Amino acid sequence: MYIKEIQLNNFRIYKGVNHISLIPKDNKNIIIVSGQNGFGKTTFLMSLVWCLYGKNMGQVDAMYQKEISDKGNYTKYIADSMNRKAQEEGEKEFSVTMSFSNVNVQNVLCDVDVTRSYNIIKGTSDTVEVLISGQPQELIENLSSDNQKGEEIFIRDFILPIAIAKFFFFDAEKITSLAEINQTDQRRQLSQAYSEVLGIQKYEVLKDNLEDKLDEYRGKSANWEDKYKLNKLESDIKNTDLEIEKCESQIDELTVDITQKRHESEDISLKLVKAGDRMSGEELEKLRQEKSELENKKMQVQEELKGTFDIIPFALAGETLANVAEQIENEKMLTEQIYKQEDVKEKITRIRQDIEKEKQKLNFVPDIKTTDFYVNQIEILVKKYFYSDVPDIDGRLQTMHDFSTTQINEFNQLVSSTKNNFKSQFSKINTEYSSIKNQIDAINRKIRDAEINAQDGHIADLRNKRDNFNDEIDKKNQEIGSLNKKIEDLKEQLKKHKQDQTALRNKLDSCAQYSEKEQKAKQLIGTLQEFITQFKEQKKESLQTKMLNALTLLLHKKDFVLRVDVDITTSEDIDIVLFGKGNKEIDKSVLSMGERQLYASALLSSLVSESEIDFPVFIDSPMQKFDKQHAENIIKHFYPNVSKQVIIYPLLYKELTEDEYKLLQPNVCKTFLINNTSTDSSEFLETNLDALFTTYNKISNAN
Repeated sequence: MYIKEIQLNNFRIYKGVNHISLIPKDNKNIIIVSGQNGFGKTTFLMSLVWCLYGKNMGQVDAMYQKEISDKGNYTKYIADSMNRKAQEEGEKEFSVTMSFSNVNVQNVLCDVDVTRSYNIIKGTSDTVEVLISGQPQELIENLSSDNQKGEEIFIRDFILPIAIAKFFFFDAEKITSLAEINQTDQRRQLSQAYSEVLGIQKYEVLKDNLEDKLDEYRGKSANWEDKYKLNKLESDIKNTDLEIEKCESQIDELTVDITQKRHESEDISLKLVKAGDRMSGEELEKLRQEKSELENKKMQVQEELKGTFDIIPFALAGETLANVAEQIENEKMLTEQIYKQEDVKEKITRIRQDIEKEKQKLNFVPDIKTTDFYVNQIEILVKKYFYSDVPDIDGRLQTMHDFSTTQINEFNQLVSSTKNNFKSQFSKINTEYSSIKNQIDAINRKIRDAEINAQDGHIADLRNKRDNFNDEIDKKNQEIGSLNKKIEDLKEQLKKHKQDQTALRNKLDSCAQYSEKEQKAKQLIGTLQEFITQFKEQKKESLQTKMLNALTLLLHKKDFVLRVDVDITTSEDIDIVLFGKGNKEIDKSVLSMGERQLYASALLSSLVSESEIDFPVFIDSPMQKFDKQHAENIIKHFYPNVSKQVIIYPLLYKELTEDEYKLLQPNVCKTFLINNTSTDSSEFLETNLDALFTTYNKISNAN
């Protein structure tokens, strides 16, 4: 799949109709789109995400979600995308069109055009149109569901699922966050995306569908009691899924409402400040922005705290844990002592036996006292000179645990983690939380001080409205907390229902008499389950190998990462662990920013390769954190191989130097500069490959 062309019509800074052709040529895969800050580089990337996903674009990048939140809601956010000059001239609509070639639609390669538009007069929602080979198709209409249009479903099913879009549209500077993911919920979200990227999910869905079909057969031969249980479990699973969806929908509605009310509350705060004449609007906005960032950090720290919950019970029982560790160590020493003592006794016994044999050869009988003396001395001297390190056995010590060597190592690892990592981690989290909380309190005081004014009726009314909004926000946040707790409980119920369903299915299978067709379905399920297990293992091993190879190519410390372990055995969690010399785990949190970016790039490259999803890769802020050697490695090994069509958005000289461009140029097929023609208008200017920097300098000087 390739993107042939993109058309922006009155979208933000792009006034009128602006075309850019991105189809690769000459067997080269890299296209460069550059421009100065503020000319529309980031807007261009944002337009593509909006074109494909509309109001759900926040799921692709948290930056978009934050921008929507800052505006109050999606409608206000997207309505601001109308080019200002075009609006002054009477234009009412803006749009973005993406034209694709070689899109696989039910095993037929097609040209597909996706257009999303918004009318600022109607102002209700954006509209999306999908044309296949230039025509609307019945297939798209048939995809429609109760709550989603067929065009939206088509984009996710045949072009790019939204769950994995983040792997194809990414900010190379921000992807370092992939190296910092360590909370369970973050790993679970990534696991779901990885499962879809790697193609695991579709096989699991197929198996579940076959199991549901086989349940109809099971019900035929089951007694009424088991049939009732089977039907009830199926109903419970469906109802629980629906209840989870309902809760998630309620959370989305509450979140939108909170965003709107917070925006209105902040507007009132601004009015209060202006009325009080204590602080400028710009100063308040800066404080508000700082508070918002701190609140986000506070939430992240709280999530980190959740990650320590499993260790806290052991930390609280530190003395008991230390006693157990001491007992286990004593038991280990006792076992070693017993073994060594037995070895000493065995060797002394052999020596005495040899002495007795030699005594029989004598022609006289040695005195018994003399014999005993020398035998005793031999025992003492053997221990002294050959087994001096063997302590005497403490007869008071009793074996209580009898751990194996593996169990001892696992327990010692737990103790070490609790004593060292947990203490420093918990102390760090606590210090950071206190610092953030103090900063938020200080900002709140400044805002309150700025609002102090004469207690006239207008000021009092504004404050009451603001306080009412804040009270509603608090209540809705509590509702969201309750709903999240309910979702976790429902997921546990769902897990239990599925376990009971599996147990009942196995029971029915053991005594059911299936027809040939039914037996075939059962065999298919077994074969599919075995395939899924093998497929996961194959993907795991392949992903490990590709990640290690990618890291070896990209990192200039060649012996830094020697092994990569990937755990994708469940759809609920995933973890990627790096190992260095001595098979020692590498803590990703201590990686430099450049190394984190390389780690994330290697992960993305490996996932895209494993997914076999044919979609272009868009990269903003390339090589932002790299030193010279890392930049060269990225240019030589990452960009030319990550996809058949790679579009990068660098700031020339800062994120792509002339020397770096020369290294990249053999794989570059097109270069574009975003030329700012006026305050409200930019256009795409294709340049000669050899004249990218000279043209950029000429345009910059002209501007």
